[in-house]
Amino acid sequence: MVTMEHKTFDEERALYGVRQVLVKDCAFDGPADGESAFKECREVEVDRCFFNLRYPFWHDEGVVIRRSEMTELCRAALWYSHGVTLEDTKLHGIKALRECGDVTMRRCHVVSPEFGWSVQGIRMEDCQAESEYFMLRSTSLAFDHVELKGKYSFQYIQDSVFDNCRFDTKDAFWHAKNVVVRNSVLKGEYLAWYSEHLTLENCTIIGTQPLCYCKGLKLIHCKMVDTDLAFERSEVEATLTAPVVSIKNPLKGRITVPQVGEIIRDLEEAKGEVVVEKPRGACA
Repeated sequence: MVTMEHKTFDEERALYGVRQVLVKDCAFDGPADGESAFKECREVEVDRCFFNLRYPFWHDEGVVIRRSEMTELCRAALWYSHGVTLEDTKLHGIKALRECGDVTMRRCHVVSPEFGWSVQGIRMEDCQAESEYFMLRSTSLAFDHVELKGKYSFQYIQDSVFDNCRFDTKDAFWHAKNVVVRNSVLKGEYLAWYSEHLTLENCTIIGTQPLCYCKGLKLIHCKMVDTDLAFERSEVEATLTAPVVSIKNPLKGRITVPQVGEIIRDLEEAKGEVVVEKPRGACA
């Protein structure tokens, strides 16, 4: 493997098509303002590099990026690439990851609107992200200890698992299919409308009007905080561990809750059962 160290590149397609190269302590910046530094490359490792130019990693195979920084001017950094590993790296440009597959991210910091669209297979561990429309239409996500802040996340995703996460996000998981969320905090309005086969286990759910128009919805030992008008027109099986402000017109299934402020039934076909049942050992 060829090693390049302590260089600055600013020309168009500076390292186009390179194979088996290690790039260390280099900068992609300068007056030429060139784009697409690593386009059509294979087996590339990048360590402690600075990216301040557009579109650096497009149509690549086998990319490892460690301890590097992509600034807000480094827009659309990784598109149409496969076999990507990112570790201890800042991704701060808009649309930083799109149309990629087999991606692993560890200890990364993301500030990137419209991040992660149409990605197939991404593992994210111990990461922090700020983004709007995060992971739109992506599949096979596996997240562990990820923190997110930003609206409209995880819409139209499929076949994904989330563990030990904290999401502060509005309109999350709309139209999501075959998704499991465990031991996580989901804060924000209008959670998971129109989802199918969403399972929430040992989660805390915060915010108004969650989980409406859902099919195959399951909640297992979940806590709901400041949640009103929940489960409207949903097919749901739920065991809840904390009081709910109000439940409205669940279509089918059974909801067990220790306390509910109001049960609204003004829809004839809404036959879902609501059972108020104090947990075992609770005082009368």
